[in-house]
Amino acid sequence: MQPVDFTTLTATCSELRANWLPSRTEQVYQRDRYTIAVALRTLQTRVWLDICWHPQAAHICIGEPPPRLQDTFTFSQQLVHQLGGLALVAIEAIAPWERVVDLQFARRPGDSALYHLYVEVMGKYSNAILTDANNLIITAAHQVSQQQSSVRPIQTGQPYEIPPKLTGPIPSLSESPERWQERVSLVPGAIKKQLLKSYRGLSAALLDSMLLAANLAPETTTDTLTPEDWQRLFERWQEWLQALEIGKFQPAWTKDGYTVMGWGAIATTKDIQELLNRYYTDQINQQLFSQVRHQLSQKLQNILAKLRQKRQTFADRLQQSDQADQWKQKADLLMANLHNWEPGMKEIILPDFDSGKPVAIALLPDKNAVQNAQKLYKQHQKLKRARIAVEPLFLEVQAEVEYLEQVEAAIAQIDHYQTTEDLQALEEIRDELIGQKYLEDPEYRHRSATESASTNFHRYRTPSGFEVLIGRNNRQNDHLTFRVAGDYDLWFHAQEIPGSHLLLRLEPGAVPEEADLQFVANLTAYFSRARQSEQVPVVYTQPKHVYKPKGAKPGIAIYKQETILWGQPQSVISH
Repeated sequence: MQPVDFTTLTATCSELRANWLPSRTEQVYQRDRYTIAVALRTLQTRVWLDICWHPQAAHICIGEPPPRLQDTFTFSQQLVHQLGGLALVAIEAIAPWERVVDLQFARRPGDSALYHLYVEVMGKYSNAILTDANNLIITAAHQVSQQQSSVRPIQTGQPYEIPPKLTGPIPSLSESPERWQERVSLVPGAIKKQLLKSYRGLSAALLDSMLLAANLAPETTTDTLTPEDWQRLFERWQEWLQALEIGKFQPAWTKDGYTVMGWGAIATTKDIQELLNRYYTDQINQQLFSQVRHQLSQKLQNILAKLRQKRQTFADRLQQSDQADQWKQKADLLMANLHNWEPGMKEIILPDFDSGKPVAIALLPDKNAVQNAQKLYKQHQKLKRARIAVEPLFLEVQAEVEYLEQVEAAIAQIDHYQTTEDLQALEEIRDELIGQKYLEDPEYRHRSATESASTNFHRYRTPSGFEVLIGRNNRQNDHLTFRVAGDYDLWFHAQEIPGSHLLLRLEPGAVPEEADLQFVANLTAYFSRARQSEQVPVVYTQPKHVYKPKGAKPGIAIYKQETILWGQPQSVISH
């Protein structure tokens, strides 16, 4: 992930000052452990300023409005208590070439600042710290005790101290090309490494794009550079310093990330805010997506392994109890043939009532025939009782396995991150498993029923142009089947195979062609656990024939009056 360097921070703050100062603070919302969103209102518009102290993705930029969920973090509550209604009057660097920004809040523009919010964009040491006018710390996103850092503790009530100054010369526009070249080439080495060592305020990403713009490989050693190479590189160096001085930047996407200098651009963007918001939202979401997916897959794997073992134990016991009638049959045979018994017998062989085939019956030699028969009857009763006790337990475990396999199938479908909807669909599954008590999450924020089901279904069009909606998890499946489905729609599902619920949307009087039904059947097969099969049985029926059993878990449905089609998952190219 590309960290925000001094140049990017300067560029974003320059744009914020030009467009959103002064502005009134209306609300503070904490999105997650690392990000707050501050609602700012100017005369023209209302925006949300994201301040993020994530160890790999610390940044500050205008972001999206936050979700309508309850904010349970204390840091944001403390901020809104102090800053609510005040004006953001200044966004200043605390010192030249430092990656710390001072957001100043006053009663009105022109007044002296009542509060300072220091945003420290410094990799794993990133933080957001609120102080009063006397620079005493009121609250911090991340408090640092004396034990954690004797150099710079950050605690409520203590004076705010700026981070230790970086060493190394400061780049200057007035420095001559000769002095600059001499400093960089003093010790021969790779040009990128030497520049990083020689000056502060540089980053690996900035130098990569600068060297690319100068047509130089980062590994090129200083002693192999020609005068022309030095000249080209110095021109880029000056270009960079001029951009910082006049605050004129060119935000763009590059092959591996972004640039605010326009070097190596492959696509332009509206402004720096949009660039940073999109880049870091995607990067953090991608990271979160991988973590959540791994966590859910591992947890489900473990739970299912235990449940399948339990199911097997019950199945074995049921199989044993299926032999109960054999014990009764042997007892009946023995009772009917008491005259054939002789004292001390360990086994007796008697003809079967129906087939006449010989049946061997093991006997206890110290008991008579009647006592042996009674023992066999007792065994029969014991196994019958076992079936009565075990069968409901077996069915309960079987239902649980089916439910979790349905969840597992949904996770398998969301196999990589492309949009925020992918992460949202995964988080809904996590919320569902927390709600079903399979997962514990201390940071879990309960969503109310109206908020719980998103509608970011997969959407397709059939050959005739009818819309197809596909649930991405159990909550969406339930929402689709029992809330979205209309009287004229058709409901699809893979037959007795975990998978998504699908809805073919139809207007009154519309009749789908055979090609439409086959298209939806293929999709149904594709969005099921049998995705790798050649052919998959698929059922469809009207939504009014689909029911949710009382007390059933999310995503579970029973249906009747269904028609069966064969879906071909291999014919689907997922979008």
